[in-house]
Amino acid sequence: MNIPLVDLKAQYNSIKEEVNTAIQNVIDNSAFILGKAVYDFETAFAKAHNVKNCVAVGSGTDALHVALWANQIGHGDEVITVPYTFIATVEAISLVGARPIFIDIEPKTYTMDPEKIEKAITSKTKAIIPVHLYGQPAIMDRIIEIANRHNLIVIEDAAQAHLAKFRGKSIGEFGKATCFSFYPGKNLGAYGEAGAVITNDDNLAKRMLQLRDHGQLEKYKHQFWGHNYRMDGIQGAVLGVKLKYLHQWTERRRQIASLYRKGLGGVGDIILPFESPDAYHVYHLFVIRTKRRIELQKYLSEKGISSGLHYPISLHMQSAYQHLGYKEGDFPVSEISARECISLPIYAELRDEQVNYIVENVKIFYR
Repeated sequence: MNIPLVDLKAQYNSIKEEVNTAIQNVIDNSAFILGKAVYDFETAFAKAHNVKNCVAVGSGTDALHVALWANQIGHGDEVITVPYTFIATVEAISLVGARPIFIDIEPKTYTMDPEKIEKAITSKTKAIIPVHLYGQPAIMDRIIEIANRHNLIVIEDAAQAHLAKFRGKSIGEFGKATCFSFYPGKNLGAYGEAGAVITNDDNLAKRMLQLRDHGQLEKYKHQFWGHNYRMDGIQGAVLGVKLKYLHQWTERRRQIASLYRKGLGGVGDIILPFESPDAYHVYHLFVIRTKRRIELQKYLSEKGISSGLHYPISLHMQSAYQHLGYKEGDFPVSEISARECISLPIYAELRDEQVNYIVENVKIFYR
């Protein structure tokens, strides 16, 4: 049996006719940049997260960059975030000229540890970027309380957390802006690069709409200079179709996570993902921890089971951010997670028999 980490072809086959029709409509109308498909998706995606505005852009990195830029964060400013995330989170801070300030993650949720925020705040701090890693929301009530007390902006990195909730509220209802990636392998994935920012702040939404289109709301009338962060019409069409199935697909991911929990509980030295009772975890990834990661990954590969490492090197240990002056040992929870975490296959099209095959082989490895 061969089981990929993600099976995009299986998902496409389940909605093939709808997707093909939606793409053909974009081609027939020559609406290749923005256009009705994108505007309709923006409306639907905002509604799905119970917020007023959605600004569709070209990628998740674009979303983070434009959210910081629109909030006028730049040179001389500091932004607090975590080192255990994909580099795009921190690249966006660098792109606006601000300085990333790292704090460690919580050992159970792999998200920002709120108890470490206040020690990192200085007179230069302007924003906090919590990351809803693997689909689990960060501890948003505590983060927002600290941010409000210190007059800081919160921008949520929700690249892996479409439809996630914390204490019954959708992500997007907490921070000033919430950023998403629609990279093809995400819970809601485009057929190329795409992203979005959602916000309840009308003025911020207007500024982001202008920034994504060279500083204009009306053609050739540029109030300020911006960038080209516009979403393609075809991506808007694909995402519009997929969004209708996202809740259903998310529930299936949660079912698969339950099967893994049941099958792998107490096996070897495995630490299973913790799901906070306050959170609606959407399981973009099902990540276990083990000191035998390298051997387990090799064994699973021999059995036709793909796996992934998210993420094997914390950002404070990357060459790109050596200039920040951090060293090994500064963020111990992030570092041990980087050494021990391994992602098992999880996607809505994964069959129970495939999950059972994975579970049995993991058990055999530890026996």
